[in-house]
Amino acid sequence: MRMPFGKYAGRLLIDLPEGYVVWFAQEGFPKGKLGDMLRTVYEIKVNGLEYLFDSLR
Repeated sequence: MRMPFGKYAGRLLIDLPEGYVVWFAQEGFPKGKLGDMLRTVYEIKVNGLEYLFDSLR
């Protein structure tokens, strides 16, 4: 899924900068599916699991 708004609109969620995702974690994720997906991306990034998506890119 791609980020639908903001500075990084159009960028794949997994490709968002870690600092941006951490900001959402601190300020609150959006409601709904996007928020759920951003929470998942946050967990992936803070746990260093981004390599799992290399084959999907």
